[in-house]
Amino acid sequence: MVRLHIKKGDESQFLYDTSVDALVDDVINDVTFIYNGRLKVSRICYELEELGKHGTMLPQDMMGLTDEQVEELKLKDEWGNKCNPMGGWTFNRDTIGRRNGHQPSEKMQQVFTKAIEDARAMTSKKLVAQEKLVNLKLIQEALDILRGSVMIVYPMGLPPHDVIRQEFENTEDLSGTQASLEVMDNQLAQLWFSGKELLRGKKLKDFLGNNEKTKVVVKLQKRGSGRPGREPLMTEDEQKKLMLSAYRRQEEMKVIFLKISVASFVDNTTCVIYHHHQMNTLIFYSID
Repeated sequence: MVRLHIKKGDESQFLYDTSVDALVDDVINDVTFIYNGRLKVSRICYELEELGKHGTMLPQDMMGLTDEQVEELKLKDEWGNKCNPMGGWTFNRDTIGRRNGHQPSEKMQQVFTKAIEDARAMTSKKLVAQEKLVNLKLIQEALDILRGSVMIVYPMGLPPHDVIRQEFENTEDLSGTQASLEVMDNQLAQLWFSGKELLRGKKLKDFLGNNEKTKVVVKLQKRGSGRPGREPLMTEDEQKKLMLSAYRRQEEMKVIFLKISVASFVDNTTCVIYHHHQMNTLIFYSID
């Protein structure tokens, strides 16, 4: 299997295994779904944290209003009374006015916390450094863990207008949000390798060769974004190691040079020689 190190810009996203015989179209579809799936997991995790603090979302017409305004307009959060958390709730006002303040019990909050930690760990960008893959099955498992936590804490479900429920039902509306700019349209997605676009309708081997044991960096971006920057010849860690090696070699050469110089001097002079450990130099005194 050929291993693709997927990047967005210069930032690592995940590792993906496939075959050089795979169609570019199929690879783009999988990579895009995984990329967008990770974004969905991230959005749900954030909202679950808010759900654990401040309860379910208020109806759109009540968001951001003060208690006086709600009373004056005679508005009611009917779903908030139907969708109560298991084990009861305590009031914890949402200062930005998105949620109704019905905070679940500490035990139920822990259910959310554990699910969030597990889902984030399963889809983390840090998995790249650990040589661990992320695939569609793993994304679905992470979503199932998050969905299961909601079913435990809210057995009656969430209001239809709550963004968490909409995310699970794939009916979320991200228009006008920063998240909408991050999502990758499958039809506009492109993959680039070594400054060349992997063209749809072809196979990976047309660009990567026939070696199935290859690992390459592939960049994901939207059509029209231009050619992405090439990968540096060395990674940051490799550059650091090279610089450290060069420094050590330089210090070794200094010591060798000093020893040669001292040996030449000693041939004609009686002296006492000291090695200064902190300065890494040889100090000699003539006693003629």
